Amino acid sequence: MEKNIIIKNVFVVDEKINSEACCDIYISNGIIKKVGIAPEDADAIVIDGTGLTAFPSFFDMHVHFRDPGFTHKEDIITGAAAAAAGGVTGVLCMPNTNPPVDNEDTINYINKKSAETGIDVFQTACITSKMNGEKLSDFAMYKRLGVKAVSDDGKPVKNAELMRQALINAEENELLLTSHCEDMDIIGKGIMNKGSVSEKLGVAGMDRASEDSITAREIALAAAAGVRVHIAHVSTEGSIGFIRDAKKRGQKVTCETCPHYFIFTDDMLSARDADYRMNPPLREKRDVEAIIEAVIDGTIDCIVTDHAPHTAEEKADFEKAPNGVVGLETSFAATLTYLYHTGKISLNRISELMSENPRKLLGIEPVYIREGCRADICIADINKSWTVEPSKLHSKSHNTLFKGITLKGKPVMTISKGKIIFSEI
Repeated sequence: MEKNIIIKNVFVVDEKINSEACCDIYISNGIIKKVGIAPEDADAIVIDGTGLTAFPSFFDMHVHFRDPGFTHKEDIITGAAAAAAGGVTGVLCMPNTNPPVDNEDTINYINKKSAETGIDVFQTACITSKMNGEKLSDFAMYKRLGVKAVSDDGKPVKNAELMRQALINAEENELLLTSHCEDMDIIGKGIMNKGSVSEKLGVAGMDRASEDSITAREIALAAAAGVRVHIAHVSTEGSIGFIRDAKKRGQKVTCETCPHYFIFTDDMLSARDADYRMNPPLREKRDVEAIIEAVIDGTIDCIVTDHAPHTAEEKADFEKAPNGVVGLETSFAATLTYLYHTGKISLNRISELMSENPRKLLGIEPVYIREGCRADICIADINKSWTVEPSKLHSKSHNTLFKGITLKGKPVMTISKGKIIFSEI
């Protein structure tokens, strides 16, 4: 039997707790039994939370664990370890594996392997069979197997009528349709944001019209069908404008962004380092400012990572490298550093963006630090300064764009279902 846990004198982040005072959290049988003054329990594990902050654990609804098929980059076990180190106890994996996630055998394989991780690993499945954009997959089968969302992430659905049908079918089967908004004809051979930096480097650029046009299309298709749509990894000022306007009209559109889109610009690629290449790409200052404003005003619903591991060998060639960066272990710290410690958003807003909203969008019970709730908790030192060293990351790949950057704030313990699955205390 697992020992009970007492976290003493910790600050609790919860919108229903108005007091600035610290308190104890008492955990028994995986459930939070007391938030206040913990009862005496001589056999319990006691954690001194003085100076620390307890958050409901985070949920990252956009990750790539590369399993099955690309496990030299990452697998479900190492991906889950990276999540735990980032205070994350739930993830939603994307389906562009090998084979793609469009069949019962692959879904069962993922579910079985995920059971060993200690975190909740949910699956996105393909909108179209084999992600080839030609025929819709079996959404009813997905629902039966516990799939939470559908997407052809990385291969956007080109046919608008097929996407309209997908939106309707997803709604009927209680699946969140997540759209990777990209027009491949506009992108062409682009490898980074199209602008002055790409011109200076002499490489093909990815025009923002690619993202903006498909964002507008998805919003229009969902509005016509009267269903919801979720826009993945928003990076442009234009896309934010379309989403904000749609929300004002009462349309059921939600969206996510990643820390790199509210922190960095395409200037980071001037040194021709492929670790700063992802899709969508780093944009320009006006886009960063628009993303920050959208996080503040509520236009953006979730902060995710688009955790996309690649090997050092794959990332060695700037122009030929695959797109993607890892982010599970830096997302919370980066959000604290650039949004909380700069006074732009509160700790409660971080909890909403990284814990509550993702779970609600997927129909998963949110976790809170309240009596009777499941004990999924991230304990953090929000003032701890640390420098990101890629070799110390738990992910199998180390392609982080935060390498060498000092962040302020770090998870020091992660508790999942009442069990300590990560600790630096």
